[in-house]
Amino acid sequence: MQVITLSPADLAIAALLILALAGLSRRLRLGVERQLLTSAARSTIQLFLIGLVLKVLFDNVHLVWVTLMAGVMIAVAGREVMVRQKRRFIGWWGFGVGTLSMFVSSFTVTVMALLLVIGTSPWYAPQYAIPLLGMILGNTMNGISLGLDRLTQDATQKRQIIESRLALGQSWQQAISDSRREAIRVGLIPIVNAMSAAGIVSLPGMMTGQILAGTPPVEAVKYQILVMFLIAGGTGFGTVVAVSFAARRLFDERQRLRLDRLRGGSPN
Repeated sequence: MQVITLSPADLAIAALLILALAGLSRRLRLGVERQLLTSAARSTIQLFLIGLVLKVLFDNVHLVWVTLMAGVMIAVAGREVMVRQKRRFIGWWGFGVGTLSMFVSSFTVTVMALLLVIGTSPWYAPQYAIPLLGMILGNTMNGISLGLDRLTQDATQKRQIIESRLALGQSWQQAISDSRREAIRVGLIPIVNAMSAAGIVSLPGMMTGQILAGTPPVEAVKYQILVMFLIAGGTGFGTVVAVSFAARRLFDERQRLRLDRLRGGSPN
């Protein structure tokens, strides 16, 4: 199958949709036209830049460069998790919880897939490693950010209930257990919905891209199933680790609830 290349004019036609949507936002006084245009411009620049970086990386395959790229991706994802929190932790904890959780889950799952499933040579081949890590990181980032946001807001809203449980002799694990379970459940909702709707309501991005590039549909399906399972594992384990670390941070060594460790939280 012939691969159809896109010209700048083709992309400009697609960009008209963004301009039309921005115009509609202005007419309806929605106030999101600036954000739409800024986000569209930012995504265009970022994608073209990453395309150039990946071209250089593909032409100069080396473990050091692949590791450096992966580290930058994880660090940026950690920052995105932090800024999405309405009540994030103060100091390095705000950045560290999400970043460490994604490293433990996404990086580990990606390396496992490269070594045991895909079996590329070398195993860190960037054309496989970087896109795979990116897909897993993006979904894990969403799950972790949702889980942490739910946990911190729940702890703030249910402060009196949690402190009453502590006063009755419960441990911090017991006092925060309901909020922790709910936070993990919320973090898993996006990937569960994505797996449930895949192939019926929507065709996932990787599968669509491979089919457009000429890959046989059955082979594209196999890769998409693999990726979705990896994403589910990375998101699930990452959310559990992040919420568990965050729940522990909400209490001190004397098992007191410490909302003052949250930005905008109430001091004890």
